[in-house]
Amino acid sequence: LVYDLRPPLLDEHGLLGAIRHLSGTLGGATLTLDAPATLPPLPAAVEVAIYRIAAEAVQNVAKHAGASACTIQVTLGEAALTLRVADDGVGLPSDHAAGVGLLSMRERAAELGGQLIVEPAAGGGTCVIATIPLLSAERRASERVSE
Repeated sequence: LVYDLRPPLLDEHGLLGAIRHLSGTLGGATLTLDAPATLPPLPAAVEVAIYRIAAEAVQNVAKHAGASACTIQVTLGEAALTLRVADDGVGLPSDHAAGVGLLSMRERAAELGGQLIVEPAAGGGTCVIATIPLLSAERRASERVSE
């Protein structure tokens, strides 16, 4: 139950370290992380959402993509944190209906005022992009605590 609330990897290694640990779930595909060397302190809700979205996206790569490579990019802007997970796999079929994993990723982003986009990756494969606004996430988290 505690793991469901906040993954221990976030406390042990921080967001970027926890994302690096996802490479063990990819099977034969190579994981590349493109991110700043460090991140400033982020709202806990943002860390959990970004980590969970990354974990689900990487799990989808391992289960469905047939990819040889997966790139995770984390970008910190002035007002938002963006996660981009792209693979070189088979891509989504044109008649693909969103499964539970994609729906849960969208819900996690939306809960914090963000959005999730799933699109074809350049050169083949799939790209998942989650953008979480930092100020909105802090405000929403503090509103939940005060309720």
